[in-house]
Amino acid sequence: MTPPSTQPSTQPSTPPSKPSRLGRARGPRVLAPLVSGQEIVLLAVIGGLWLVLGLATPAFLTAGSLRPLLIEVAPIALIGVGMTLVIVAAGIDVSVGSQMMVCGVITARLLVEAHVALPLAVLVSVLVGAALGAVNGVLIAWGRVHAIIITFGTLNLFQFVGRQIFGSQTVNGIPATLDVFGRGEAGQVAGLPYSFLLTALIAGAVWWYLRQTPGGRHFYAIGGDALAAELAGIRVRRRVLLTYVVTGALVGLSAVFTIAKGTTTLDQSIGAGQELAVIAAVIIGGTSIMGGRGSVLGTVLGALLVQTVSSGVTQLGWPSNLSDLFVGVFVIIAVGTDLLRQRARRAVR
Repeated sequence: MTPPSTQPSTQPSTPPSKPSRLGRARGPRVLAPLVSGQEIVLLAVIGGLWLVLGLATPAFLTAGSLRPLLIEVAPIALIGVGMTLVIVAAGIDVSVGSQMMVCGVITARLLVEAHVALPLAVLVSVLVGAALGAVNGVLIAWGRVHAIIITFGTLNLFQFVGRQIFGSQTVNGIPATLDVFGRGEAGQVAGLPYSFLLTALIAGAVWWYLRQTPGGRHFYAIGGDALAAELAGIRVRRRVLLTYVVTGALVGLSAVFTIAKGTTTLDQSIGAGQELAVIAAVIIGGTSIMGGRGSVLGTVLGALLVQTVSSGVTQLGWPSNLSDLFVGVFVIIAVGTDLLRQRARRAVR
């Protein structure tokens, strides 16, 4: 038997190969910046408008002018938070104005006729709004019909329901307990309205959820490609339903804010045109109308910009329809910017 050779091999030893790029361990996932470029632009535009309006009408930058502005912003921004979820998931809801009518008249009648306590009336309004949103969500998620068609139909349905509850009459004698969400001294802390502070708190919570949790990122995945999201194990229908339920609940709360900032009388004009202001705020805030991308912070800034334009036009004594013109220009710019951004991404791919 031949013993094994003890001589060193003449073949050159192969040095260990460097790990390929694909084989390298990936570092922790890097989150998007806290404030996007578009949000910085919005902050700059709002700051510029406030400066110009402050110079043109010095009363604009006083507490007596800014506090009502924030009160007007709160309902738009609050519904906008829910609408951001809906549009990020590639949906839309044009029935929020009619939902507000139903929630508003029920809340007013509970306070005036049933004399229920304010917390209970607020809770009922939120639950009614969530139920109306669930109607939209079920029809869209399981009916496989485009959201614009369903919500346009429910817009008219909810409007009919609201008018029936109104009974062709106004609701008079709304109690002063709603002043906590309105213009009274009891409805503010450090000069900031409670309605706006509560809106900011809810917006912050939803911003954190979308940014920091897997469940929040599921909405972006659905908006990017619902089929791929479903194949990846995301419960698409439940998530879509959730967006409309949350939006409806926020409509219910914003209905209370809207009643509080008015007079002691509520009529059928409540909620009229609200869906247009909300969608404009969401789009101006940078949420893609095609879905898959959006920011709650951008929506709040968009709502602030929309209301700043409206208040500025009023204080300058200009025709009120100019505010619609300016908001329309901002919407076109936002949509155009989004389309250019998407084309640039496709070109890179």
